[in-house]
Amino acid sequence: MRGDLQELGRAVKQAQYRQHRALDTALAAVGTTLAQWDALRAIGRSPGASARTLAAATFQSEQAFGALVGRLTAQGLVERRPGHGRRIEHHLTPVGEQVLAAGHRVADEVLAACFSTLSDADRATLLDLLQRLTAEEA
Repeated sequence: MRGDLQELGRAVKQAQYRQHRALDTALAAVGTTLAQWDALRAIGRSPGASARTLAAATFQSEQAFGALVGRLTAQGLVERRPGHGRRIEHHLTPVGEQVLAAGHRVADEVLAACFSTLSDADRATLLDLLQRLTAEEA
């Protein structure tokens, strides 16, 4: 049993690693990285969100997200605005929206290739199983 669980954990990690490598390589063609595109995606989903919220959405520490968003701001992709109290809100610039859209197109192509060996039913089953595994985190 232990070996099966370890093999399952390794298989999940291997699939994730392969997907991340493919995404990072393909996203370079549109001038971004997986980490940057993921941050843009999180900001696009939650305009005005705090760094704490966005760090959690991107599976990063607040410090790491702060450094990343600093680079995105310097590139003209993200704008930080004063919010309520000491809160800083994050918004995409028009250029950031363009990079995000280009990244979506790239990600759709890469993910279609990554999951191409699975039928639609298999992909739906995998998604359901993974959502059940992560439901307790939400």
